Amino acid sequence: MNLSYILVTRNRLDFLKITLNRLLLTLQADEEVVVIDGNSTDGSAQYLQRLFEEKKIHQYISEPDQNQAHGWNKAMLMAKGALIKKIIDDDVYGYDAIKTCKKYMLQHPEVDVVISNDLTSAVVNYNVINRNSRLTEYEKWRSGVVRSFTFSDVHMMIRRSSLSYIGIYHTGYINMDWEYALRISFLQANISYFTGYNALNVAHSATITSISNRKIIEDQGNKGKLFYEYPGDGYEISNWSRIKILIGKTLHKMRASKGEGVEVNLDKAYDHYYTFIELLNKSGDFRFIEKV
Repeated sequence: MNLSYILVTRNRLDFLKITLNRLLLTLQADEEVVVIDGNSTDGSAQYLQRLFEEKKIHQYISEPDQNQAHGWNKAMLMAKGALIKKIIDDDVYGYDAIKTCKKYMLQHPEVDVVISNDLTSAVVNYNVINRNSRLTEYEKWRSGVVRSFTFSDVHMMIRRSSLSYIGIYHTGYINMDWEYALRISFLQANISYFTGYNALNVAHSATITSISNRKIIEDQGNKGKLFYEYPGDGYEISNWSRIKILIGKTLHKMRASKGEGVEVNLDKAYDHYYTFIELLNKSGDFRFIEKV
């Protein structure tokens, strides 16, 4: 098994169906799908059980998790592939780009992790898609200017054997991907940067970061910055989290003014997203930048 797609979900059946249908259409013989369901009550568990019985997904469990990191750690420890690719149930993935990264990592066994550029959009305004890059921060880290830097795990691919060095998610951190990125880079793991686009991060009303946890997040962030010698670069506990909060406030205002929910055609929105990321990755001459 060369690649394990790992997916953790709870009570997001509409998004889950869209994401898994796309993933299963691209699946190759040397790839598996590992799904952890956090004891869903919206029909997700039954849907996933049926896919498992039909042998469309390869490993599956449904049980309560302590938190998000706990669920993702289960999936990473269950994965059998030489490489691991995280799939978030409501985001969009460029599978051609992912397979390019897969091929690269199989040809370069010294590489621990590959990250890439990514895209962001709010589903209520899905025609607006922003392009994002951490290449400047990667270059500073690569040249030794900084000891650590941050990036989103939505576009990260990991070598499973490297987990013995970089570890798995810290279950004590709310922003687990932020801490994980700092740890991986601080440990000087061999990270390569792909200038294409592996993923598109989608914000909607159910993904809004909890404002009630802001004090805890800030405290954890300060500890992480100190421990991993992170100077900060404006990304901090992720600008994307702040964007999600803003989107959440906007959605709530729209609902309050209209007295109803904001209707979004998910199929139409996600068809647009998948077409966009596929065409974008075909339009450029993207390359891998190596640590050494």
